[in-house]
Amino acid sequence: MEMTEQDHYLTVDRPATAEFKDRGSKFIAYVYPVETVEAFKQYLQALKKEHPKAVHHCFAYRIGTDGNNFRSSDDGEPSGTAGKPILGQIDSRGVTNTAVIVVRYWGGTLLGVPGLINAYKSAAALALQVTPVVQKQVEVLYSLEFDYTQMNDVMVLLKQFNCTIHSNEMQLFCVIKAGIPKNRLADFLYRLNDLHQVSVKKAG
Repeated sequence: MEMTEQDHYLTVDRPATAEFKDRGSKFIAYVYPVETVEAFKQYLQALKKEHPKAVHHCFAYRIGTDGNNFRSSDDGEPSGTAGKPILGQIDSRGVTNTAVIVVRYWGGTLLGVPGLINAYKSAAALALQVTPVVQKQVEVLYSLEFDYTQMNDVMVLLKQFNCTIHSNEMQLFCVIKAGIPKNRLADFLYRLNDLHQVSVKKAG
């Protein structure tokens, strides 16, 4: 899954859930937009609390735009029957910054390996179908520091370049952390040079 030089990526717009049943077993799939592994872990913990009687909480996620940060877990199901089919559905939608957790309630009948693969795949696919996929721009995080008198000029520039403001601190100096669209970064930094006494550095 090669995503290195893209200016945009696809991700899920909002959380969603869907259910798949097979011979009494119930598979409830939850989809979440996530940007960090920590955010994913919080969702997983919350679902374990919400479904304490479920026998498995299997999952997969893919985070970031280089395609390298992903993980899948069978959570005690036979190897390769849960996590991989879930990840396969995330990848077949072509989305990233996406996590899918499938909660399974045991129904008393063994489904066998093909049955499990089909159930986890189907539950994940159904949940991914009900959440809209949106295109987002790849951004590079920068920190801008400037005198408050320049606030207006800086804000106009950030808006013009469709940047995402992540934090905005007002003290003697203002510090704004903003995501700059990767494909417009050179232009943005060039324009920023026209504003004097704005210091800019790459953040995290």
